Amino acid sequence: MPVPAASARVFYLIPGLGADERVFKNLLPLLDGEAHVMAWPTPEADETLPHYVARMAAAIPPEQPCLVVGVSFGGVAALEIARLRPKARAVLVSSIPDADSLPLLLRVIRGTGVYKLFPPQWLKLFPRAGQWYFGVRNGEEYQIFKQILRDMDQAYTRWAIDRLLHWDSTNAGRSIQILGSHDRVFPPGPAPVDHLIPGGTHFMVLSHAPEISRILNTLPAED
Repeated sequence: MPVPAASARVFYLIPGLGADERVFKNLLPLLDGEAHVMAWPTPEADETLPHYVARMAAAIPPEQPCLVVGVSFGGVAALEIARLRPKARAVLVSSIPDADSLPLLLRVIRGTGVYKLFPPQWLKLFPRAGQWYFGVRNGEEYQIFKQILRDMDQAYTRWAIDRLLHWDSTNAGRSIQILGSHDRVFPPGPAPVDHLIPGGTHFMVLSHAPEISRILNTLPAED
């Protein structure tokens, strides 16, 4: 694949934990550049996050300037990919720049190990609770959310939750963070956010696609 001109934007989009290209339904038509949605491979037995992400990064040419846009857990993957691809810029949507930014609730879940006691498919039994937590609006958004829950792979979801909670973000590097003011999963904290979207929730990649696209379309392809 030829390396694009410096002015061209190439986007690699990574959905959130257990999600897929459906979350980018509203964003993709608004992006000014070439866009690729990355799929979540099936994790190998006891696979580490760096090894897993290295398999994902194989789809990105080493010398290609690009914007790797990760949603939620996809932001963690984007930061890990940026370690391996020096010309990739990590952009975090509804995500965190380092493990120290994990909110209190997720730290408690990690510390108690309670996440190991409940199989991930339980999420499918309580879609309305998930709707509130993730800030999903009624109508088409809720239908997409329910479809994503229905299609979640149990083995992958259990693996991904564990890797998120035990992420070693040491020397993860710089990123551009786009966060919603009403995100309950990763609520804004005292640390500054590059772009705070008023009214945005954890599911804002669907609900606030125009605002997010305007930000992405102003970012240079290279740092």
